[in-house]
Amino acid sequence: MVLVLSLAFLIIILLTASFTYLESKQIEEQKGRLALKISKTISFMPEVIKAFQTKDPAAIIQPTVDKIGKEIEAEFIVVGNKEGIRYSHPIPERIGKKMVGKDNHRALIEGKYYTSKAVGSLGPSLRGKSPIFNESGEIIGIVSVGFLVEDINEQVFHNVIRVAIISLVVLLIAIVGSILLSRSIRKDTMGLEPYQIATLYTERDAILQSIREGILAYNKTGLVTMINQPAINLLNIKGSSPHLKIKDLLPDKNLYQVFKTGKSQIDQEMLLENKTVIMTRTPIFHKDEVKGVVASFRDKTEIEQMLNTISEVQRYSEDLRAQNHEFTNKLYVLSGLLQLGEYDEAVQMIQNETTDFEIKNQILFNQIEDSRVQAILLGKMGKSSEKKIRFEIDSNSSLEKLPDHIDLIHLIVIIGNLIDNAFEAVVNHSQNPEVTFFATDFGKDIIFEVQDNGIGIPEKNKPLLFNRGFTEKSSHVPRGYGLANVKEAVSKLEGIVEFQSEIGEGTVFTVYLPKEQ
Repeated sequence: MVLVLSLAFLIIILLTASFTYLESKQIEEQKGRLALKISKTISFMPEVIKAFQTKDPAAIIQPTVDKIGKEIEAEFIVVGNKEGIRYSHPIPERIGKKMVGKDNHRALIEGKYYTSKAVGSLGPSLRGKSPIFNESGEIIGIVSVGFLVEDINEQVFHNVIRVAIISLVVLLIAIVGSILLSRSIRKDTMGLEPYQIATLYTERDAILQSIREGILAYNKTGLVTMINQPAINLLNIKGSSPHLKIKDLLPDKNLYQVFKTGKSQIDQEMLLENKTVIMTRTPIFHKDEVKGVVASFRDKTEIEQMLNTISEVQRYSEDLRAQNHEFTNKLYVLSGLLQLGEYDEAVQMIQNETTDFEIKNQILFNQIEDSRVQAILLGKMGKSSEKKIRFEIDSNSSLEKLPDHIDLIHLIVIIGNLIDNAFEAVVNHSQNPEVTFFATDFGKDIIFEVQDNGIGIPEKNKPLLFNRGFTEKSSHVPRGYGLANVKEAVSKLEGIVEFQSEIGEGTVFTVYLPKEQ
């Protein structure tokens, strides 16, 4: 409101000042032209010219110019001879005296017609000067017609007062209009000032871009009014367009259902190209009317991956518990043998366990230096012992500390799933179940290999092996995610996974991970 009023006040002041200046100049020019025109007219009057040839020119000229002066409302009309002696004056007592102002030179000497400003006997005045010529073309006198500057200024002042009154009325209208405009804008902006709106917009944009979920808003016409970067990435929008249509982005028949019902649609699945997204639509109300809809959606695949990762961590924890349980059982057996006095058998048991443990630990702790891989393998050792599976770590294994971009979750998903699948392949399908793990980082790649002596994979199932949800096992629990998760984790690390399998000879899975991405 202050801005609009200041602008209106400034414009009114500038226009008023400009008008006043132009008006004063115009009135002055008009008065000057009028004075010059009258003086010219009088200078050409025959009776005035003839009066100069008489003995008493004033007796003829004074009555004539008095009559003309009353008609044109000039302050004075003075006629003088070549020496500047007055033959007429508004004050008769000054007739016969010399003209005042010192501005007769150009008319009496040069014979020119002009206007001038000078201080005469009546005060400062604007004058029109014209020379008087006789029949021979000689200058015999001068006519001076004048308007007092004071009267001109008074006329300008009256005009300015009139304009000032109009300007004041315009200013009052501007004040009323500004107040109404301010109230209307405040109503539309919910009472927020412009700087508050700018702050809210900046914060909103930052929040929208920081959220990992895709968010977009659209109005009744289907025009997208807001969209964040995760939504652009998820919807695979190329380039920038200010006129995106919701129907071109989300092929769903229920896009406008929220406008009709005014109710939110929560966690609805939608197929988007090759992705399944979970979408929530929330109406935007304004004065109890739905003006738009905010749609938030997230990739279901990411949620499944997160759940699978949690599942892998839980499985890793279970492996460690299995290892603890297995050693607890062995301690109970050892305690029982000692209590029964079977010392030789107890010593034999300790020696067998120690020999097997030392062989495995020598490979595990001396040749595999990454603590995360060590922890995973220790857990699997306990699990294999509990399931009565011979789990061997290849003596040729050699592994230094892994690069930072390969984190624990990746290792749990890749190594854990491959070993668990191998355990399941041999536990019920082999008389002497055996699983072997091999790892090496020789060269530019890190290689993990898991081999089992199970029944192998049928030829028809090989192309489907890494498909999500595919499984050869029958269970009431959803299966078929382990190898799919392995494939995704390996792909994220820019590696490859291969397998070889023959019926009756078992299966070998090999993973290649580059040391540098």
